[in-house]
Amino acid sequence: MEQQRNQLISKLKREIALINTQDLLANVSCKCFEKCVKQPRDNLSTQEQRCIGLCMDRFLESYRVCAHTYAHRLRRASSS
Repeated sequence: MEQQRNQLISKLKREIALINTQDLLANVSCKCFEKCVKQPRDNLSTQEQRCIGLCMDRFLESYRVCAHTYAHRLRRASSS
């Protein structure tokens, strides 16, 4: 019984992480598109593609740094 409960909790945590990741990517895609594409057309220009790529890189790197810092603080707080 305990093993099934732990498996269910683990599965739910993975599903929540996946949903959070999908939400993050959707949000960053929208924000970067709005920032970089002034007049939507059938195709993105080279400049727009570059802008979106750099925007997403910066956003995801910022997210990674924040997540790392938060995890570090949680570990430090739990060991105190």
